[in-house]
Amino acid sequence: MPSKRDYYEILGVPKTASVDEIKAAYRKLAMQFHPDRNKESGAEEKFKEISEAYAALSDQEKRKVYDQYGHAGFDQRFSQEDIFRGADFADLFRTMGFSFEGMDDDSPFGPLFSQMFGHAGPQRGSNLASEVRVSLKEAAKGTTRTIEFRRNAPCSTCDGLGAAPGAGFKNCAKCNGHGQVQTVRSLGGFGRISTVTACPACRGRGQLPGKDCKDCSGLGYRQKDEKVEVKIPAGIEDGMRLRMSGLGESSQSGPGDLFVRVRVEQDSRFERDGENLYTELPISFATAALGGTVSAPTLDGEAEVSVPAGTQSHTLLRLRSMGMPALQGRGRGDLLVRVIVQVPKPGDLSDEQKEMLRKFDGKSADGAENKSSGDEKHGKKQKKKGWF
Repeated sequence: MPSKRDYYEILGVPKTASVDEIKAAYRKLAMQFHPDRNKESGAEEKFKEISEAYAALSDQEKRKVYDQYGHAGFDQRFSQEDIFRGADFADLFRTMGFSFEGMDDDSPFGPLFSQMFGHAGPQRGSNLASEVRVSLKEAAKGTTRTIEFRRNAPCSTCDGLGAAPGAGFKNCAKCNGHGQVQTVRSLGGFGRISTVTACPACRGRGQLPGKDCKDCSGLGYRQKDEKVEVKIPAGIEDGMRLRMSGLGESSQSGPGDLFVRVRVEQDSRFERDGENLYTELPISFATAALGGTVSAPTLDGEAEVSVPAGTQSHTLLRLRSMGMPALQGRGRGDLLVRVIVQVPKPGDLSDEQKEMLRKFDGKSADGAENKSSGDEKHGKKQKKKGWF
């Protein structure tokens, strides 16, 4: 296995370089070797090399491991996918005028890097899943939840590398450091078939610890009970998942992720449609006919709603910016109040109130229609009035 060049040497910066100096050095080299600009032979490989160096050194945690263990220990801890996970190539390339669509996807690779780097290499640890529940109000404000779980966590003695402190690493004798083994099978008179698989001795890493860590027996991980705080962003919707990088099952090639599914409990007062909320508010017949001001429930308490005179039942009245916040913090939805006009039941009315309603409807107590004296003289009937 050919040895890798030193990351600092690749970028042409000293080991004391700041993150801004590393970014500036990468920007200069990327402008020179980016495949969109440089079509010469070898430019793509050079671009791949400087991008890997930048991804490793621009991350504080990865850089610390690299400075302490060099390539041997670093490659044991991080797969190629891990190295590029979290690196800010998208924003960096946009400022340089290059197209880099796809970097905002769940995958840490955009289309360009997928073609150049792929997803090869030792398998990272498995992902884990958990679930939390929050109220609608908590989903609107944002909140936190503490979850407890058990996982294979990196061994603290060997930093997840599997090697005893100071023991270092050696090439795997079975695969001679290649990480792959070839198996040839005879097909009788029909020739032979060759199969290349990951080396079972080193699990495709190409190297083995010089001496196994005594606390994890060379595995690089141990069972551990974890307790972590999950930040629930304001505006989250039911069923969305939050990814907590590096909190899944560990392996010598790096940990998986923890995915937390958020369940937003229903609120009996509201129905949610994206960023808008709907609620129903009963109002009296008199308020609907004459207009007035009533109180409606909101996520922040009560709010006054102005009801125009002549409002019909099931009319929607809008309270702007009193719904759910946008998940990305861009504005807030509306609260739509559906007014329900309540018709009084006969048992709820006094005789006087009943008589007033009959007069309003143009009828007498015996059900006969009332006529004004003027109408009677001219043989005209009084026009019947409806409730609204």
